[in-house]
Amino acid sequence: MLYAIIGEDRAGTLDQRLAARPDHLARLQALQADGRLVLAGPCPAIDSPDPGPAGFSGSIIVAEFTSLEAARTWADADPYVAAGVYEKVTVKPFKKVLPA
Repeated sequence: MLYAIIGEDRAGTLDQRLAARPDHLARLQALQADGRLVLAGPCPAIDSPDPGPAGFSGSIIVAEFTSLEAARTWADADPYVAAGVYEKVTVKPFKKVLPA
């Protein structure tokens, strides 16, 4: 089943985010290699594809896991969690409708 993982950044953590980014991306690339990643990306803190020093307000990941518990366990092990970037992480089931 698909799950949406929504991480909300703690204010003022752009430097920690950038430092943890290579490890964060490596985990996403592993999901992609397994054919389980639907989409992933950051949410700019301002209305711009390159927010510069304004940074990001969080991230969204939609991926396939065997259960809600497995998705939560994966999300809890994210390098952004370990680096203190995410203030809150929400994991919930997701039903893809479009595109078909």
